[in-house]
Formats: sequence, C-alpha cells, structure tokens
Amino acid sequence: MTGDLSPIDKAKYVAARRAADLVQDGMRVGLGTGSTAAWMVRRLGERVQEEGLRIKGVPTSSRTAQLAREVGIEVVSLDQAGWLDMTIDGADEFDGELNLIKGGGGAHLQEKIVATASDQMVVIADAGKEVETLGAFPLPVEVVPFGWQTTRTLIEEALDTMDVLGTSAALRMNGEAPFVTDEGNHILDLHLQRIGNARQLALVLNQVPGVVENGLFIDICDKVVIGHGDGRVELRDINEGTVETDQPTDGSENLFSDLAD
Repeated sequence: MTGDLSPIDKAKYVAARRAADLVQDGMRVGLGTGSTAAWMVRRLGERVQEEGLRIKGVPTSSRTAQLAREVGIEVVSLDQAGWLDMTIDGADEFDGELNLIKGGGGAHLQEKIVATASDQMVVIADAGKEVETLGAFPLPVEVVPFGWQTTRTLIEEALDTMDVLGTSAALRMNGEAPFVTDEGNHILDLHLQRIGNARQLALVLNQVPGVVENGLFIDICDKVVIGHGDGRVELRDINEGTVETDQPTDGSENLFSDLAD
C-alpha cells in the first residue's frame, strides 16, 4: 500500500501514476530516466498487461530501455517512431515557468532530444523539486572526453560573465573513474547556486567548444504533475494556464516497492 512509503516516495509514486494515466492507446511515448520515471514506466507496463494498452515507447537511456522491455512495453528507437505524442520524464528542479534542470542521472542529452521531438512534455516530480529560481541543484553539462579540462576552463571563464552566484565546474565521477554517459561522454556539474538568466546561460554554454548539451530545459515542458507526501496530485498546464488537484484515494497498491530510490 502507499501507506508503506515515505512521504517523498509516496509523492513520487502518485505523480508517476497520474502522469502514466495521461497516456492513451496508440500513442508513441518518450520514457524518461530516473527513479520517478521508472515508477511511471512500471505503471505503463501494468496498463499494457491489464488493459491491453498499445503504445510504442522511446527510452531516454539504456536502463530505461531495459526496464520498459521487462514490463512488456514495446520499445522502439526515436528514428523508428519519428515524432512522439508525449514524453514523460522527471526533473531535478523546475520553476514557475516550467523551466527545468535535468541530468542528475546523466541522461539529459537523450532526454532533451526525445522531449523536443514530442507534441508535449509532461514532467513528474515531488513538490520539493519546485524552486523560485533555478540553480541550487548542480547544472549538468555533457562534454566530449577529448580536451575536457580545456572545456571546463572555457566554461568557468564564460560563467564569470553570467548572472550566477558560483562558477565552479566539477567532473562527475563514478567511483574512481569519470562518469561515462550512454554516448561515451563526460559530465561537468556546474555549482552555480542561483541562475539569474537561464535562457541566456543555456545559449552561452552550448557555444563552448567541447560542450555537447546542457541540462537546462527552456520552453520545453508543457505540463508538470506534482506529487505531495499526503497523496495529493497537482497537474499544471503552462499552455492552458490551468491547475487541477486530485485528492488522495485509499487502497492504491504500491506496485514499485522493489525499486530503489
């Protein structure tokens, strides 16, 4: 039961379940990466098995692809799918305009490609991910391994001209070795504390030689599904300017208790 979950896990669970129920039969759906997105994939798999839901899923990472296959979702590449009806993914931070920081899981390059190839992007998050100003969460920047230290120096120099509070860039590690993305690249995590102009920063970062993509998602997200620890779910639509709130219901099964946070 959802009562067995911690408040933050319950918030993630109810947000993931609500977002998965937005998917309709026949859709081509981008499948995000991360703990909340994994719960959403499990819910879609349940709908495939119990309702006969027919969808084609385009995963944003190798681990999401593996999970989707395990729960019975038909997995296709983005090239095979063409254009997507919807992408559902998590976020590390989002602001009132639904601008995002993503990439805590190291998959923001594929996530951004898939999200921008969709009619709409739906973000699922617990209420703690909402911020007034982006930047407290380190901003991931994917860089090619060749000359990455030079790229880091150029990024830090560029940050000196930006409206940010911090300018340090740290190479993400996986144990004693650099973290490697699905594309074979490294990630620099920028510790900025506050981003005054996210749109400008995103454009400047992508002009630095060696940068593949940054984790700022500007004007990409259309809806956010926010879960709360008491089981409430809030659905905000930035395009329609609407807010819907679902009250908690009793008796929901915790289908995902085997997933690690």
